[in-house]
Amino acid sequence: MKSWSPYALLVVVAIALDQWIKQLAENGLAFQEKVDLLPFLALFRTYNTGIAFSMFSSFGDTGLVVIAALVVAFVLYLAVRTPAGHVIARIGFALIVGGALGNLIDRAVYGHVIDYILFHTPVWSFAVFNLADAFISVGAALVVFDELIGWRRETKPQDPSN
Repeated sequence: MKSWSPYALLVVVAIALDQWIKQLAENGLAFQEKVDLLPFLALFRTYNTGIAFSMFSSFGDTGLVVIAALVVAFVLYLAVRTPAGHVIARIGFALIVGGALGNLIDRAVYGHVIDYILFHTPVWSFAVFNLADAFISVGAALVVFDELIGWRRETKPQDPSN
């Protein structure tokens, strides 16, 4: 079995980077005041009291911490069952766990998650999110990508001369 050290290090780096940037946003950005960086990108510090686009905010802090911990446990279970050769999936799982733990730390410490990235147009805006959310999304995409690669390998016709 290939060592889990690189993946554990990726989780730690993701958490540390997420928490560091959230502290910069918390200390350097006014609450709910848009700071345009590009015509479609702004910094906008706000708080998310739910999970993923503020869903389940009625569950309260304890309920959301429990849900997040269960999700992390499930993702770790999937990661452990992933063969060593599936490096892309393992990187994806590490990013998901790092992002989820980064947001879990916020929720446990502050009772909300600090969000600060806003994609927008003059008539539309995407939900405000943070680096941990990006890690979770990219990680999920990597896991799906790895599954597609595996599926393509399995469905290739075998060479009849073998």
